[in-house]
Parts: sequence; C-alpha cells; structure tokens
Amino acid sequence: MSPSVASPAQTVPAARRALPGAPFLAAARGERPAHTPVWFMRQAGRSLPEYRALREGTSMFEACFDPEMLAEITLQPIRRHGVDAAILFSDIVVPLKAAGLDIDIVAGTGPVVAEPIRDTAGVRALPVLEPEQVERVAEGVRLLVGSLGETPLIGFAGAPFTLASYLIEGGPSRNHEHTKALMHSEPELWHELAGRLADMAITFLSAQLDAGADAIQLFDSWAGALSERDYREFVLPHSAKVLSAVAGYGVPRIHFGVGTGELLVAMRDAGADVVGVDWRIPLDEAVRRLGGGVVQGNLDPALLHASWPVIEAEVRRILAEGRAADGHIFNLGHGVLPGVDPDVLTRVVGLVHELQ
Repeated sequence: MSPSVASPAQTVPAARRALPGAPFLAAARGERPAHTPVWFMRQAGRSLPEYRALREGTSMFEACFDPEMLAEITLQPIRRHGVDAAILFSDIVVPLKAAGLDIDIVAGTGPVVAEPIRDTAGVRALPVLEPEQVERVAEGVRLLVGSLGETPLIGFAGAPFTLASYLIEGGPSRNHEHTKALMHSEPELWHELAGRLADMAITFLSAQLDAGADAIQLFDSWAGALSERDYREFVLPHSAKVLSAVAGYGVPRIHFGVGTGELLVAMRDAGADVVGVDWRIPLDEAVRRLGGGVVQGNLDPALLHASWPVIEAEVRRILAEGRAADGHIFNLGHGVLPGVDPDVLTRVVGLVHELQ
C-alpha cells in the first residue's frame, strides 16, 4: 500500500522506531543488507509533476512550515521511486527564517539575505532559535513517522559554515570572498558566529530527532571552497559540535559537502558515521583516503540526462567501487536536477536494487 499522510491521531511518540529490516540503516552501520540502499538528495519534489502541482501558488517557506504539505511532499518520491529512505522536505535556511531573520528563497537564485552580517553588531544581533519556532516542522516529522512504515526518515540541517556563508555573502557565492575575509581578518568574530549557528543547527536537528527522525544529514554544501587547513581551523570544531550534540540519539549521522574530495578525512573527523562523496572522486579512492568506513554517493546528477546505457554503466561502476567500503548507500553526487525525467530515477532505483 502506498504511504499516506497520517492524521494527528495516528502519529507515533518520539521514541526511536525499531526498523530492523531497513537496508539504509543497516548500510549506515557498516553492514551488507540484501540490496544496496538508495535515496536521492533533493528527491522530495524538484523533478516530480505531482510536487509542482501541489506547490503551485505556495512559496517555499510556506510549504516548509506546513506540516501536512511538507509530509506529503516528502512521501511523493517514496511512492513513485521506491527509494530506501525519505529525506525531510525542508531547506537549510529554514532555521534562519524560523528564528526571525529577513531571508527569502528566490527562484533561480536561492537564499537571499536582506541585510548581510559582516560585523560584530550583526553577529551579536543574531537571534537564538527556540524549539517552538520549528514546532511546525516537528509536527510534519511526526506525521511522516506515522506514515512511512518501515522506511526510515532522514532529518537534516545546514552546517555552520554554509549557513554563515549565506549570511555573510547575502546569498549564494562563487568565491565566498566576504566569508573568507572575515574568517582570516576577524577569527574571534568568525568563531562566535559559527558557534551561534551551530547552536541553531543543534536545535533544528534535535526537534526533528525528538519527533522521530531515524537519521540525520549535515549539509556543508559550500565547504569545498576551503583548504583542508582552513576547514580544520575554522569549520571542523563547529560541525563537530553539531554532530556531537546529536550523538546521544544513536542514529546515523551523515556529513556531505560539494567539491570536498580533499576534505573527506576532516569531515569524517568532525564526527560523521557516513561520509557523503560527490561525483568528482571515485568511491574506492574516497574509501582509500578514509581508510574504510561507510560512504554515500556518488552518481553525477547531470548524467541522469544521458542515454540509459550510459546511466546503467555508471550505476554499475559506482556499485562496484562502493564494495571497497564497509557500507555503501547509493546516491547522487549532489541533488536531483529539476529537468530530470522521474522515470529515469525510478529505473535507477530498480537497477541498484537488482544488482546485489
């Protein structure tokens, strides 16, 4: 039976669900389930016509704070593709918005901050995120946990560096020049800002975990702009603070960034149980650098526009390379692109499940 959104009366308590048969959770523990689990970043929506129909006339933030809508959007790719895990429909800047910052998500651009934070006054004025400010998101998680059956739910948050980059730059940036300048010119102010954002991420993740999420992913989308030296000095302590704060929940903690092939060991050292790998580095090479462990990845999202023989060959290659790891969760090297044919994603899931 296809999952459906549970009514509030059907939701389950915040206690951890026992999902002994979930391949995603088994692989995250370093086990070898009957088939390689697969899910896609940005699978909740993006390419699905049913998502676009549901979102028509509704802003991104409106959807993210509507418990029933965010639950329905999260469930859509589960029904259509048969993936092994659901990823909560949200955005990494949702906690910033919830805390009261003047931020918007502009179509075709991404998050845009009305007043960038680049000085002490701006950092000191950054509000504290309170759990009740993301209660609507937590309500959506409870609906999902009551609807997903044996499918695990992944909660997520943006890592401090990536959140800080949006706040300092005022939006997406190619070079992160203001961010890097503040890091190096005013390191104490940088660490104060990153520490406050770490606290915000902890509150957001804790709300999701208290509501029943089965795993979390910390997205450091733009960490690949940094050298390993800068990452370890300016970023790792704050990401480690986030990952350490949720360790007590006993759920898998995934850490992912784009262009982070040179940072994989450092990102693992921040406290990740599973290291996400983008498409720029083969999985077996990633495993060699990591010295083992569990990896997630890493099909190039652009190749989903190629012919099926090309896609099939790439899937087979990635699965073969993933055998070098203690555990492998198949995913893209970044998010699903909006123009992808949903039937191709469904076909990829079937192929991954078929190839033992």
